[in-house]
Amino acid sequence: MIAMCLSNLLKRKVRTLLTVMGVVIGTCAIVIMVSLGLGLQKAQEDALAEMGDLTVITIYNYGTVTDQPLDDTMIENFRNTDHVTAVTPVYSPEEWGAVQIVSGKYQYGGGVYGVDFEALKALGFQTDAGEIPTDGNYENIVLIGAEAGYNFYDPRSSKWSDEPLVDVMEDKLEAVVRYTGDGKKKEPSFKIRCAAVLTSDWSKTPSPGWNVFFDLNWLKELEAEYRKLNGIKTDKNKVQSYQEVVVKVEDMKYVEEVEEYIRSFGYETNSMESIRKPMEEQARSNQMILGGLGAISLLVAALGITNTMIMSIYERTREIGVMKVLGCLVSNIRTVFLMEAGVIGFMGGVIGVIISYGISFVINTLSGGGGSVDIFGGMGGMTLGGYSIIPWWLVVGALVFSMMVGLVSGFSPANRAVKISALSAIRQE
Repeated sequence: MIAMCLSNLLKRKVRTLLTVMGVVIGTCAIVIMVSLGLGLQKAQEDALAEMGDLTVITIYNYGTVTDQPLDDTMIENFRNTDHVTAVTPVYSPEEWGAVQIVSGKYQYGGGVYGVDFEALKALGFQTDAGEIPTDGNYENIVLIGAEAGYNFYDPRSSKWSDEPLVDVMEDKLEAVVRYTGDGKKKEPSFKIRCAAVLTSDWSKTPSPGWNVFFDLNWLKELEAEYRKLNGIKTDKNKVQSYQEVVVKVEDMKYVEEVEEYIRSFGYETNSMESIRKPMEEQARSNQMILGGLGAISLLVAALGITNTMIMSIYERTREIGVMKVLGCLVSNIRTVFLMEAGVIGFMGGVIGVIISYGISFVINTLSGGGGSVDIFGGMGGMTLGGYSIIPWWLVVGALVFSMMVGLVSGFSPANRAVKISALSAIRQE
């Protein structure tokens, strides 16, 4: 049957070639259209990734009305939540300048934050020098942003320097607890070491570029020392509540679930999910439109296959009658015609996929892997990503789909062939 199928197709080379070309065009249209849609989706995800980590949720508690304080107990609750890999509060002393970093005659005038050092690597913080410590001994250690050296100044001079006045990795640093009263009290100072210079990244929360990070617990101890030194009474009835907390989720598919859980406590949250989800839905709609445009071409190819098989039946009516008289099973006759239709579809699919890879290469080369292509002359405002992505599942799907188109197109002609009367078929010239 296989030999008969191939022989019949090769007898009518021009007709077979034209029918195959119809499938080739339809397959190319579907693969290229879907690949451009995937390129658009990837471009959107890359753009979002540049804006910030897609798996990070920031919790805000500035004046939020809730009965659940955002305290250490709640932080531990979030840390133990499914799919959460890291959590850190972003803590800043209530009194600005309570803890002052000093290097010789220079003072640091930038932001100071208390964070969980062990969460920083999971949150994607990088270093230009040194390493973020994770050994549990975080006292007298700070992490300084790449541009924070510019925040050191000489309080006795009004001159501005274009270069950092302090080499944070080499110069001696001290953390001084400030006294704000009129009397003379010795200000406690602690020698500190810069363990790492953090890479500047404005997408991170808090941004490391111009700031200094202390270990959360040690910064609280320094702040308590500041209150004691300046005679500031602590309200024992006041419930501690962080104003900002950063949560890292293991995969962006869990972001919405974790964010909904956090919001159930009454907190305000922010993540890239609010932007990503509408963009993903738009990309999916664009892919459906593009795939539909390609499917129209394949539908035309299906009509071509059907026409070819019907013409083949008319030409081979006598042959069908002879096959029946010789004792061929009806199922065998049907199989031969379905096989011919399936081979046409499969051949068109294979050639179409190969040509699609060539077209994709040209698109990616000409666009340089970026940019955008406007379609419909700007009508409707729909644009395509300037590059094409053809994953393996699209190749397999295109081959299976093209072959199925051939089989479905040949099903009706094949059934028609087996219904022909053997005697009338033999008499036909």
